[in-house]
Amino acid sequence: MILFGAGKLIAVPTNLADGTAIANPTPVVLGILQDVSLDISVDSKTLYGANMYPVAVAQGKAKIGIKAKHADISAGVMGGLYFGQNATAAIKDMALDVAGTIPSTPFTVTPTVPASGTYVADLGVFDATTGVQYTRVASAPATGQYSVNTTTGVYTFAAADTTKTVTFNFEYSATSTTAQLFTINNRQMGYTPSFSVMLKGSYDGKDIIAKFYRGVSSKLSMPFKNEDFAVPDFEADFFANSAGNVGWICLK
Repeated sequence: MILFGAGKLIAVPTNLADGTAIANPTPVVLGILQDVSLDISVDSKTLYGANMYPVAVAQGKAKIGIKAKHADISAGVMGGLYFGQNATAAIKDMALDVAGTIPSTPFTVTPTVPASGTYVADLGVFDATTGVQYTRVASAPATGQYSVNTTTGVYTFAAADTTKTVTFNFEYSATSTTAQLFTINNRQMGYTPSFSVMLKGSYDGKDIIAKFYRGVSSKLSMPFKNEDFAVPDFEADFFANSAGNVGWICLK
């Protein structure tokens, strides 16, 4: 048979990172799939005597894995397949290029935090006209300098810089009903979320379908590019379930 295209790849989370079985798992579609590689390999063990060629060859350890590129950056892939945890409805973000004008007195600016959130940390101040970055100091700033109260998010400037327009970058947090936040904790090794996977490819009325009962994600990368779309890489390795079965492949 002949295949064309990347096909369809769907994973179903089975266990959280702590091993807890998921009673009602939400299937995860690896969307806008670019390509998939199903790799099946086995170690070859050879027995030699006195002659050049082996007298016997046997298969040893085997491995089945999938590598996929998918352009849809999905919370389901991150939480359900890689981190093995549920998301929190919250925002942690950077506010970039927030404009403000330094007043004549008291030379302070409190930039507006998006989503009625809370100021967290300073990420720099720039002159909006020249693009020159201001220098942060502890207190009593001179021209081209600023200080910031990291508790309140109030920035203080020099009297000589009044009426200048500046832009602020800062970290903030906020509540949300739609944003999904994953906190990356330093767990003990061995905590491993698992999932099942089905892959289907079709062409000219023919199909190849594969299913693997338990998989573990070994890689999740998100390459950010200057002049192209980000296409994350996802990799998984498969192993036998409690019944001793790894999966199946069907041609039809």
